[in-house]
Amino acid sequence: MKPVAAEQSTDQLAVLLSSIGILAICLYLQQSLAGTQYLTFIIGVGLGVTLLHAAFGFTGGWRLFIRDRDSTGIRAQILLLGLTSLLFFPVLGQVFPQFQAGAALAPVGSSVIVGAFLFGIGMQLGGGCGSGTLYTMGQGQVDMLITLVFFIVGATLGSAHLHWWLSLPGYESISVIETFGWWQALSMQLVILAMFYVLVRYLELKRQGTVKAIEWQVPRGEFAQRLIHGPWPLWWGVFGLAGLSLATLLVAGHPWSITYAFGLWGAKIWSAVGGDPGSWAYWSSGYPSQSLNSSVLADTTSVMDFGIILGALLAAALAGKYAPAMELPVKRIIIAVIGGLLLGYGARLGFGCNIGALVGGIASGSLHGWLWLVAGFCGSIVGVYMRIWLDVDKPMGVQS
Repeated sequence: MKPVAAEQSTDQLAVLLSSIGILAICLYLQQSLAGTQYLTFIIGVGLGVTLLHAAFGFTGGWRLFIRDRDSTGIRAQILLLGLTSLLFFPVLGQVFPQFQAGAALAPVGSSVIVGAFLFGIGMQLGGGCGSGTLYTMGQGQVDMLITLVFFIVGATLGSAHLHWWLSLPGYESISVIETFGWWQALSMQLVILAMFYVLVRYLELKRQGTVKAIEWQVPRGEFAQRLIHGPWPLWWGVFGLAGLSLATLLVAGHPWSITYAFGLWGAKIWSAVGGDPGSWAYWSSGYPSQSLNSSVLADTTSVMDFGIILGALLAAALAGKYAPAMELPVKRIIIAVIGGLLLGYGARLGFGCNIGALVGGIASGSLHGWLWLVAGFCGSIVGVYMRIWLDVDKPMGVQS
């Protein structure tokens, strides 16, 4: 395929405006807030660029595997989990005492199972997970703005109910790094991931008769153009997301997270209109209480989310993909509303999304990350069949 010239595809006005916005926010954070908030914002911008240029998402990859046994996206996700684990485990295992970082640990129980299952349904109906919602919204997909609005509503409701869900049967957080030691835990995790990789590859080969390769090369002479204007091979996305996840761990002191910010925004809006979220158990103490009573720009997750949106906008403009569609069918709006509510509520109950709970949890050696993966994938199976029932996708066996 003949490459499109960069100057023909670039939306110069959108590039200019997004660049000004990124620079202005970065300078404001650097001048107004102590610490490293401006660095986490820059990392967020990098994540937005990477997600959009590599078109790296969980929702579509899971749906393609469920429908057609196309494992390309899932294999890329397994590679991301393996590489991120390689980077995280030594740091979290205190191999480098100069780096102090906390793991993404959470209880293992009913809350995670129900939350991840609901999230899996929601991501198929809403059209994206946490990261997918942000970067496709940055690309100009108006329906994802609707999904995000109700994502925030659902996350706020979830934070109000979380204390009840945590009262149900379950276990405290379980860290394989603390249980077995970082090296032994890493070895076991890589073996399990390798087994998953072989399994999904076999299932694709059995169904399709062949296995799609995960792209990593670009035509000679196109490296610079593809780096700036995209599209990126999936391997570039894997390396980019893993490296930026490590940067987040080292700079922010915790793994990359997305959906905590949505609940925070909703709680602040509820407070602004006269509600009292501070009386809810979730927002009454600890970091949630502190962030509720501080500027939203003091919250690392919020700052990174803003960076992802603007980074995706910049990347979409550079690629000539920024094209807002202002007309939406009523059915698509209704499905986006339902999907957003399930995404938000499920994310709060499950302690995060595909990024904060799945990638962050598994790369941290937390057992809840694996539980989230199983429950979330089961929810996605239900979500895929609901898309068929709602006539969003064609029936199984028919190319969607």
